[in-house]
Amino acid sequence: MKKKLDFVNVIIYLLLTVITIVTIYPLLNLLAVSLSEHSAYVMNPLMVIPDRINLLPYKWVFSHPLILSSYKNTLIVTFVGTFFSMFLTSTLAYPLSNRGLRGKGLFMKLIIFTMMFNGGLIPNFYLVRSLGLLDKLWALIIPGSMSGFYVILMKNFFESIPGSLKEAAKIDGASEMFIFARIVIPLSAPILSTLSLFYAVLRWNSFFNAIVYIRDRGKWTLQLLLREIVIISNPLLNDDTSISDIPPENIKYAVIIVAIVPILCLYPFLQKYFVKGIMVGAVKG
Repeated sequence: MKKKLDFVNVIIYLLLTVITIVTIYPLLNLLAVSLSEHSAYVMNPLMVIPDRINLLPYKWVFSHPLILSSYKNTLIVTFVGTFFSMFLTSTLAYPLSNRGLRGKGLFMKLIIFTMMFNGGLIPNFYLVRSLGLLDKLWALIIPGSMSGFYVILMKNFFESIPGSLKEAAKIDGASEMFIFARIVIPLSAPILSTLSLFYAVLRWNSFFNAIVYIRDRGKWTLQLLLREIVIISNPLLNDDTSISDIPPENIKYAVIIVAIVPILCLYPFLQKYFVKGIMVGAVKG
């Protein structure tokens, strides 16, 4: 039995190693190409170690006004949108975690209904236009600002908090808002951190809403600009004389690295909350 378990563990570790290599290799290749001379890239397109370091692509990326404005727009949408989403999610999940709430079953059914059906692209577009949000950053923040699935996860986590804490606070004269802000929220760091990261990643990587709702290039997000550069070969690269000596491949790879690094930097700090937040939110209640 022990030999059998050892063999299974070896297979699992080998499989995880292969998955890790397959996941990390493209990122290392992107970074290596963006930092290397074009001649080194031509000789070895599959490189993982930079050869003949060249920082001109990054110098161009961090000096181009359209890229800087797109980066600023993405930061605004991500931070404001994440805060707005977490505010709505937590304030809806908290009353639903109260077992004595009247109509709780109906509210839960309505939330589940939104997880299975939506209005569609055209009705959403007409709604955004009628609200006067077209070609504004709010059009990237308000639509889809709350996920029914995340509401259920947070509700279940709130239900796992001992009710005796709330009862003791009520005996001392605390209001529901006080209990929510001073007791429930501080004890919910795992689920709050996890869902905040999920919302932030969703906002950061989203480009479809920008395609639909944004026309002004000054309000483009970074992902929309990245799509234009990488997929559609935007004239941004062809008309800019300041990059005549920088190959397009290096520019594209540098923009990709700049677009993904901020989110990658968040994971190590929030990783410890993932398992606890998701497991408790998924199985409680």
